[in-house]
Amino acid sequence: MRLLTIIGGKPVRADKNKTINSANRLREAPTGGLFGADRPGQPTPPPSDIILSDKLSAAAHDNSGHRARLRKRLLEGGAEALADHEILEYLLTTAIPRRDTKPLARGLLARFGSLAGVFNADPDALIRHPGMGETSAAAIRIVTLSASRFARSEAVIAPTLNSWNALITYLTIDMAHLTKERVRVLFLDTKNRLIRDDHVAEGSLDEAAIHPREIIRRALDLGAASLILVHNHPSGSPEPSRADIQITQKVAEAGRLLGIEVHDHVIIGREGHVSMRAKGLL
Repeated sequence: MRLLTIIGGKPVRADKNKTINSANRLREAPTGGLFGADRPGQPTPPPSDIILSDKLSAAAHDNSGHRARLRKRLLEGGAEALADHEILEYLLTTAIPRRDTKPLARGLLARFGSLAGVFNADPDALIRHPGMGETSAAAIRIVTLSASRFARSEAVIAPTLNSWNALITYLTIDMAHLTKERVRVLFLDTKNRLIRDDHVAEGSLDEAAIHPREIIRRALDLGAASLILVHNHPSGSPEPSRADIQITQKVAEAGRLLGIEVHDHVIIGREGHVSMRAKGLL
């Protein structure tokens, strides 16, 4: 049996068992496709797919150039070299290397309100955000963890009361954007160096949440000479409530009875911090 194939506009007969070269097969009609003879039942890839592939390649090239420019500004510029969305955008490229991350960065800022809001967002909320996943959420969380560890190391290398600004920076990074109220106690030695940073309660600050006698007993167990109470206000305002003042005074009184000084009670909020000692409340 012979097949009729069109070559150069002229009909040419070919044996069925003879191979038609690939150049001719690409011109076969109607069953020949752009990628050679199609199998029965398989659609021919349309030219639009090739065009789309070319566009994607071009977009990837453009993203590469844009990221190179961001990298150059980051390495050569100062603290303000990148805008907030560009910091997030560049960070996310480490987790999502083949995608334009600018829309995602802007979306995260819109949802969480600020760069600090994104870095302190709940991990599950980050993972569930459209376009995010565990890898990209982890990239954001590692920055938060690194910043907290760095600030903590700066706060503890010197006596706490002599490095007050470093301590406040550490506490602000660690607590200002928490969505739940958290109480912690910093136990200090006779030279005001940090012995222990204990998380003692989570929730509203009242006697049901923290027990003054237990805090002082913990100080004695650690050999601490003094302590600093710390908690956050999720509302944002660091102004002390009546309950804050009352519980602070009870802890201070219990400490005086056993020779443990309460240096201060610091309240952290997004709007700043308040020292009860500085306000004359202790």
